[in-house]
This record gives sequence, structure tokens and C-alpha cells, in this order.
Amino acid sequence: MTWTPHLGWIWHRMGACTVVAALLLGACAAADPEQNYPSRSGRQTDANPSGEKDSLFGSDGLNIFGGQKSGPSDGSGGGIGINSFLWRASLDTLSFMPLNSADPFGGVIITDWYSAPDSPNERFKMTIYIVDRRLRADGIKVAVFKQTKDETQQWLNAEIADDTAIQLENAILVRARQLRLDTIQQ
Repeated sequence: MTWTPHLGWIWHRMGACTVVAALLLGACAAADPEQNYPSRSGRQTDANPSGEKDSLFGSDGLNIFGGQKSGPSDGSGGGIGINSFLWRASLDTLSFMPLNSADPFGGVIITDWYSAPDSPNERFKMTIYIVDRRLRADGIKVAVFKQTKDETQQWLNAEIADDTAIQLENAILVRARQLRLDTIQQ
């Protein structure tokens, strides 16, 4: 023989749960929102004697795209580990290509495939790695990928010229230097 709960018993349990929930909510409403915690008057050392608030991103906050509030104009990017001038120059240089992803904290920009209007049978994709906080030639790495269509209209990987990535790195470096000079002259 199986036991089936009586409908009255179920309503009784639901009513009890509702009453308990109402009591808990009522207790929260009666709480003092400005509780007075014990004072620190008896302690000898204070971890923060100046009273300034600590910040996860430093005293100037998170600065992704330059425009520093104070300090030297080195383009280091504040709270991120990459050079902001290289970051902006990379985005400017590749602005004609669609972006697949851009990670300013990791310093990686990945474009989507791009075909120039005058050569629809070949396409390019690029990955840019910004690996340094300083504006240096070895602070940026570019990887270029090329594909061409075959007779069956399938995309196949193709060879690229050895100096293509170096030319792109140089173009980004030239733009980054221009951005830095513009910032210094302001």
C-alpha cells in the first residue's frame, strides 16, 4: 500500500514555510543598517595611517587607453601590462579589418578574415601580440595568415612573404611613436 499525502497536510506545510519566510524578512527589516562596530582606539598599529582608500588598480585607477592623470608619460597603460600606444596603434593600423577579439589586459588582438575588394580570391587574418609595457620594437609581434581559393572554391592556406609581418610591426611602431609624440606635445 502506498502512502499519499493528504491535501490538508500539504497546505499546512506550505503555510508554515510562508510564516517562517515572513518572520525572516521581518527580522531583516528591523536590523540597524548603520551598525556600530568596535572602535580601533586600543590598537597600536594602523595598516593605513593616511586614511586613503586602497585600489586594486592603483592610485590613478584603471587606465586602458592612455590619457594619464599624473606621472610620467611612458604609455605604460596604468593598470594593464601592455603599452597603450602600441595597443592604440595596432587598432589604428588594422582598422580596415574586422576584429574577432581584442583583449587589452592580455595584449592580444585577433582579426577576422578579410578579403580586399580587388582580390576576392585571397584573404588575410592577423594576430597581434603586445608583449611589453615599453614602446620598443620587440614589444610587438604580428602573425599573418593567408588563404586562397582553389578551383573548387575551397579556402586553402597559402604562403606569405617573409617580411609581411615585419612590415606590419614597423607600421604599428611608426603609428605608436606618432601617438606618443602627440601626447607629449599636448
